[in-house]
Amino acid sequence: MITREQIHELAQFEDPSGCALSFYFQPTTPSNKSHKEETILTKDLAREVLRQLETRNGNNGRAAYESARADVEHILRVARDLQNNGTRGNGQHAKGVFACSARSFWREYDLPPQLSGMQLVMNRHFQLKPLAQLLGAFPRLCVVLLDRHRARLFDLRLGELNERIDFFHPLPHRGRSDGFAGYDAGHAERRVTDEVRQHFKNVADAIKAGLERGEFEKWILACQDTGWPLFSQQLHTYASQALLGRFYAEIGHTSNDEIRRQAEKVFNDSQKKRCAEAVREAIDQARAGGRGSTGLRRVLLSLEMGEVQTLLIGERYVAQAVECSNCGHLDAHLVAFCPVCGHETRKLVDVGEAILPRIISQNIELFYVKDDPEFDHVGNIAAVLRFRAEPAKPWPVKSPSAGPAREAPQALAARNRNLP
Repeated sequence: MITREQIHELAQFEDPSGCALSFYFQPTTPSNKSHKEETILTKDLAREVLRQLETRNGNNGRAAYESARADVEHILRVARDLQNNGTRGNGQHAKGVFACSARSFWREYDLPPQLSGMQLVMNRHFQLKPLAQLLGAFPRLCVVLLDRHRARLFDLRLGELNERIDFFHPLPHRGRSDGFAGYDAGHAERRVTDEVRQHFKNVADAIKAGLERGEFEKWILACQDTGWPLFSQQLHTYASQALLGRFYAEIGHTSNDEIRRQAEKVFNDSQKKRCAEAVREAIDQARAGGRGSTGLRRVLLSLEMGEVQTLLIGERYVAQAVECSNCGHLDAHLVAFCPVCGHETRKLVDVGEAILPRIISQNIELFYVKDDPEFDHVGNIAAVLRFRAEPAKPWPVKSPSAGPAREAPQALAARNRNLP
């Protein structure tokens, strides 16, 4: 499966000639054994890409055309192999292919079979929207399966569950008798409780250490209801805050598929809740002039100033903008020249796709919002901010005859903060 570092690599890639190809293959159940629908769709997508390339470049871009054509033919061969695998029952994953032979770039990644459909797109950057919709704000997840003497820790990433650690802490042996008049019963019970508490503490310490080392960002607990009260007492506050939820499971009777299914349900429920909270926070903070931005112009400004913590985009949001060919400035006003550096701009048909490389590179939390009337009303794009950078107000400059000019308050405060 694709990793975060590999996604960052794709986000940073740019081909000035516009020959970066992105291919997404989504396995489907064919209506007949010939699989002609998938074959026809793939060829149609390839034909459309080549037509656009030839129309755009003409004879002046023959080298770019030939390199892109070779990439398209290679992608068609990959698609045929994937379709053949599907007929043999091996189509377990979707596939993402990112290619640009002009820059000696070719990457293939397995993806969960949850894409919206098959796509083949050519642009200056790779198309990352299907990946962003698939990943959303997907953190590195750990699933902890726990009982009184054993614990199993799993990594959950893009539909794959892999075991990391298996703890086993045998409980002390208890004799057949509770002693004279049951005198030893209370001591034995307390001894067992202490052993269970120590086991839970070891697991809690492992969770805390994993979070601190960055091995995962959030975690989900699977245990019996009777074990939760004692285990929760051993959790560090940091680990408690990273817990997304829990579900009932017995460590000896729950399959890995059931663990994955239940954990994904807990994660999806938590993401829906988090998305709804972020939408309300962004709108309320924007109205109050606080840490929130709504509307394309304000969100683009916040992105450029590094203020954005969480970005919210409507699921079907499409808007035009311009991008500076020199400094990369994005502007919601369709101006011919960049207001920052004065160079010529180029038109962007979908600004939501254009900002994704920045979102991924800056590790900004991203949610796609669906069916929210209030969110539609504020422009279908908003952001929760880490901070709000207030622009410095211009300070009047005095003439030489009026004496020395005073230092602006903002500059004076900054200089004073740097004094020893």
